[in-house]
Amino acid sequence: MKTSNLKFLLTFLLVLLLFESCNTDDDQINVNTNETVVTDEITQLMVEWNDLWLEIDRYSFGMRPNATSRALAYIHLAAYETAVDDMIDLTSNTSRFQNLIIDNTQRANTIDLNIALNTSYAVAMNHFMFNISSEMASEIDQFKVTKENIFLQNVSNQVLQNSREWGNYVAEQVIAFSQTDVQAESQILEPQPLSYEPPVGEGYWTYSADPERALYPYWESVRTFVISSDMTSSIEPMDYSEDSASDYFSQMNEVYTVNNTAKLEDNEDLWVAEYWSDDVEGLMMSPPGRQISIAKQLIVQNDLNYETSLVLLLKLGFALNDAAVSTWADKYNYMVMRPNVYIQEFIDPDYETNLYRFINWPNPSFPSYPSGHSCFASAAGGVFINTFGNNIDFTERSHEGRTEFRGTPRQFYSISEMVEDAAFSRVPLGVHMRIDCTEGMRLGYEISAAVNDFDLSTN
Repeated sequence: MKTSNLKFLLTFLLVLLLFESCNTDDDQINVNTNETVVTDEITQLMVEWNDLWLEIDRYSFGMRPNATSRALAYIHLAAYETAVDDMIDLTSNTSRFQNLIIDNTQRANTIDLNIALNTSYAVAMNHFMFNISSEMASEIDQFKVTKENIFLQNVSNQVLQNSREWGNYVAEQVIAFSQTDVQAESQILEPQPLSYEPPVGEGYWTYSADPERALYPYWESVRTFVISSDMTSSIEPMDYSEDSASDYFSQMNEVYTVNNTAKLEDNEDLWVAEYWSDDVEGLMMSPPGRQISIAKQLIVQNDLNYETSLVLLLKLGFALNDAAVSTWADKYNYMVMRPNVYIQEFIDPDYETNLYRFINWPNPSFPSYPSGHSCFASAAGGVFINTFGNNIDFTERSHEGRTEFRGTPRQFYSISEMVEDAAFSRVPLGVHMRIDCTEGMRLGYEISAAVNDFDLSTN
């Protein structure tokens, strides 16, 4: 058996073990519906739905990061459109997006926004989080019923029916809008298309076995909401070189040195690497999902009202979606190889990344430059800065209590500090060169600037 095939078999067994573990212990999602964490009742509902989504995201297989970032954009578009008629100085996106059709005459004069949003979240999540177990899907339905049973105590049967119908209608219209993006609809069904063969070139990324085939190689053709890959700028990577005196070799050697030192010393670099990883399905949330976790924490810490929270999550969803499109366009344009391939050939044949102990995968299934993690972090970070300001005393707690990896919370005094921490965590993890992270972070901030300028007002 080839080494790559053996590694894939081991990977499959590890993922299967994680999945079975989640079925026995974690499929029963426990979202505390009794703990009030914000003043605004509707914001509280949103926080709870996003808590549930984060657990679903952890166990969604074959979606991350592209299909996941797309799902977030549509889920939060549905939530925003469900509530926009009740929000002062904000308007529907029907005038901004062709094929998004929402007929306001379908909305009864009297609805309960909690019930309508509750329905909208359930319908949208059931549709867009398509690759989950039946047990997970049932948790969405059960949570919807649990919350509705609380809200219906204060409304008439007619208002209950009106609210359900409006939330369901808006979510279904957003789903219909998503289905007009035929490129995305086909690609999520075949994320590693057999039709794609990577170009051959010196220093180019390639695959060594079918399980490593290119992941979402055509994603640049997927719909964007604010800024397309043609509109974003792009900086070419440094020239490939095997010369030990070259800058390219130096970048690769940095990965090798920092990765191995972190492992040997069990130092802060290893904490940073594992803390921001979010690479492993069944073990961690996805990279785009991590930004939803941060948003949720910031909403709670700042006790936001529901209007501000809906706008924040809508713009965050747009930024993450558009970041995935531009990043993947550049990845498959520049075709930069992964550090572990170069290091094993020219520096140390026994090299192992610090990700290796979690998932035994021969090589990542897409090119290296620019870093997707770094782009997601800064695309989200720019949206957070626009909402909260840069300077903030914030303890990031996404993995608090986790012992399978280094999940001890990390404290930050600015959003930009947190973005940089996440962006360059990929170097000590051993999976990206510094240039990958620098360009990913630059690109993400460019995307967030466009999203921040996206005008939702009545002007």
